[in-house]
Amino acid sequence: MAILPNLLLFIPIIGAVAILFGAPGRLTGLAISGFGLLATILMFLGYDSATGGIQFATEVSMIASQGIGYGVGVDGLSLTMLLLTWLVGLAAFAVEAPVKDRPHIYNACLLFIAAGANGAFLATDLFWFFVFHELALIPTFLLIGIWGHGSDRQGAAWKVTIYLGLGSLILLVGLIMLVTALPTVTFNMAEMKAMLDANPIGFEMQKWIFLVLLIGFGVLVSLFPFHTWAPSAYSAAPTPAAMLHAGVLKKFGLYGLLRVALPLLPEGAEACANLLLILLIGNLFFIGLAAIAQKQFDLTIGYSSVMHMGYIFLGVAAANTLSTSGAAILILAHGLSVAALFALCGELRRHAGTTLYSELGGLVKQMPLLTLLMGFSIFASIGLPGFANFAGEVMIFFGAFGEQFDASGFGLFQWATVVALLGVVFSAVYMLRAYKAICFGPTGEKSGVKTDITKGTCYAVGGLVTALLVFGFAPQLILQTLNISDNQEDVAEKRPIPMVASR
Repeated sequence: MAILPNLLLFIPIIGAVAILFGAPGRLTGLAISGFGLLATILMFLGYDSATGGIQFATEVSMIASQGIGYGVGVDGLSLTMLLLTWLVGLAAFAVEAPVKDRPHIYNACLLFIAAGANGAFLATDLFWFFVFHELALIPTFLLIGIWGHGSDRQGAAWKVTIYLGLGSLILLVGLIMLVTALPTVTFNMAEMKAMLDANPIGFEMQKWIFLVLLIGFGVLVSLFPFHTWAPSAYSAAPTPAAMLHAGVLKKFGLYGLLRVALPLLPEGAEACANLLLILLIGNLFFIGLAAIAQKQFDLTIGYSSVMHMGYIFLGVAAANTLSTSGAAILILAHGLSVAALFALCGELRRHAGTTLYSELGGLVKQMPLLTLLMGFSIFASIGLPGFANFAGEVMIFFGAFGEQFDASGFGLFQWATVVALLGVVFSAVYMLRAYKAICFGPTGEKSGVKTDITKGTCYAVGGLVTALLVFGFAPQLILQTLNISDNQEDVAEKRPIPMVASR
C-alpha cells in the first residue's frame, strides 16, 4: 500500500508528458484519472482512522544541509483532497469538449493541472507542496489564453496569471519566514510541527507570518478583496479547465491554511481571526449581491464560487473541531458541485452558443436531461438537505456560532454566522433565478436547441451528483478519516469547542 502515493505522484506527470509526445490525449487523461480515483479509494479503505496521522509515507533526504527531502504520504484531509481531485479530473476528461487546435497540448495542460494539485496534496515536504502548486499555474494561463471563450480571453488569462503569481510570491515569502523562524531549518511538515510544539515561535512573529500566509493563500482562494480574477477567468476558461481550477486547484489555499498555517501558527491564527472574519463577510455579502446582479450563467457560477469560499473561511476562522471538519466537507462538496455546474454551462455554450439568460429559456422541452442534472447541481450548490454541501455548511454554522459565545451577547463570530445564513438566501435567489431563466422561462433567441447534452457530460455530471448525494447522506465516510482534532489541537486548546464531529 505504501507504493500507492508514489505511483499517484509520478504517473499523472508521466501521462502528461506522454500526451505531449503523441499519446491519445482524452483517453490517457481518462485512464490516469481513473487510476488516481482507484488508488485514492484503496488508500481510504486501507487508512487506519483510529491511529490517524500521515500513513503510507515515503521520505528520502535530498539536500540534507538545506533540510529538503522527498516526502509523500496521506492522512484524512489529504485523502479527501485527492478524492476531489480525481473525481473532478475524471469528469473533466469525460466532458466532450472537442478541440481542433493542438489537442495534445490542450489535454496535456489539463492533466498538468490535475497532477500539480495531486502532488501538492500528497507532499509532506513544504518545498514540494509549493512547487507542485506552481506546476499548475502555467497550464492555466495557456488554456485560457489559447483555447478560452470570448474576445477578452487573453486579458482574462493575464489577469489570473498576475493575481495568482503575486499570491504565490506572497505565499513564498510567508513560507520562507516560517522556515527561517525554526530552530533548525527543515521543510518536513511533521518535523516542523514537532519543533514548534517544543519551541513555539513568539506571538508577534507568529502574527506576522500568519498574516502573510493568509494573504498569500487568500489570493489563491479569491478571498475578498483579492477575488476579481476568478469570475472573469472561469467565464473565459474552456469547460474542463474551469472545472479543474474552480473545483480543485483553488482549494489549494484552503488546504494550505488547514495543513500549514493553523497547526503551526495557532497564536497567529488567533490574532488574525477577526481580520479574516471581516474579509469573509465581504465574500458572503458583497459577492453574493454581485452574483445576484449577473445576467449570464458562467459569470453567475464564477461569482457564486467566490461567495461560497466565505463559508469555508468561516470554518477556518473558528478553528474548532466542528467548524474545520465542516470546512473540509464543504471543500469537497463545493468542488464537486461547481465542477458539475461548469460542465453544464459548457454544454449550454456548445449547443446554444450563449449563456445569457435573455437569449435562453424554455430548454426543459429540448434538453430534459440537462434540466434534470442542472436541477440536482443547483440544489446541491444552494445547500439543499441530502447533499454534501448542506452537511458541511451546517457543521460550519454551528461551529462558528458557538465560538467565543457567552452571556455578553453576539460577537463577531456570531454576526459573521448570521451573514453566512443570509448568504444561503442569496444563493437560492441567484441560482433558482438562473434555473428558471434557462430551463423554464420564456423562449429566447437561442432556445432552438435540437439535441440534449452529450453522453460524456451526462456521465460526468451524473457521477459528480451521485458523489454529492453519497457524502450528503453519509458524511461520516469522510469525517471518520479526517482527525481534524489532531491537526487543530493547538488552536482548540485556546478556544472552547462547542460540539465535536461524530466519527
